[in-house]
Amino acid sequence: MTTIKDIETGGERPFYGSHDLRLENVTIHAGESAIKECSNIEAVDCRFEGKYPFWHVNGFTIKHCLFTPGARAALWYSRDLVMSDTLVEAPKMFRDMHNLRLERVTIPDAAETLWHCHGVTLRDVKVDHADYIFMHCSDIDIERYHQNGNYSFQYTKNVTIRDAVLNTKDAFWNTENVTVINCEINGEYLGWHSRGLTLINCRISGTQPLCYCTDLKMVDCELAPDADLAFEFSTLDATIKGHVTSIKNPTAGSITAGSIGETIIDENSRAAAGAVVIKTAE
Repeated sequence: MTTIKDIETGGERPFYGSHDLRLENVTIHAGESAIKECSNIEAVDCRFEGKYPFWHVNGFTIKHCLFTPGARAALWYSRDLVMSDTLVEAPKMFRDMHNLRLERVTIPDAAETLWHCHGVTLRDVKVDHADYIFMHCSDIDIERYHQNGNYSFQYTKNVTIRDAVLNTKDAFWNTENVTVINCEINGEYLGWHSRGLTLINCRISGTQPLCYCTDLKMVDCELAPDADLAFEFSTLDATIKGHVTSIKNPTAGSITAGSIGETIIDENSRAAAGAVVIKTAE
């Protein structure tokens, strides 16, 4: 492996077509496509300022690096990435990628990040301003994650999230086979039109959660007082700890809660007679 260290460069494609290359303490200034059509790349203690630095790269490691806002759309159309202990200030990161792992990564401007990615692992990652993060991704495994940003995880498949705080409205829309464990989810209109969404030991806040769901499962979850008008037109099996403010027009299944303030079954209900069992544990 060739090592290049302690230099500054920029312009167009300074390392285009490189293979088996290690960059140490390298700064890449304004320009485009610094590391494109490459393989087996290591970047350690580097600073990226130019646009599109990692495109069409197969097999690369990024450690202790900084992507400034000018390094926008930095990692696209690539595979087999491990990134750790890195600050990503650049927007629109990670598109059309396969097999990426992020550890101890912070992304303060994460809007439209992680689109069309498959095989994603996150550990100890924090994202802010993360509207539309994870659009159309699949096979995602997340632990110890903190997110601020709306419309997240839309159209995702095969997702597991553990020990996370998700401050996000309109999350998990049109998802399939998503499991969320030991998490706090804050935001209205959670999980609409999802299929096979499972929530285990989660605390949920925000109005009208979990409507239009198919095969929703909830195990020992809590609903905050503002999580009202829940479960409209959903099929579900739910056990809820504590009080539920209101339930509206579930379609089929069972709901058990500590107590229920209001159950609304009106002329718009789609439930057949006896299709829904609603009871309190008290």
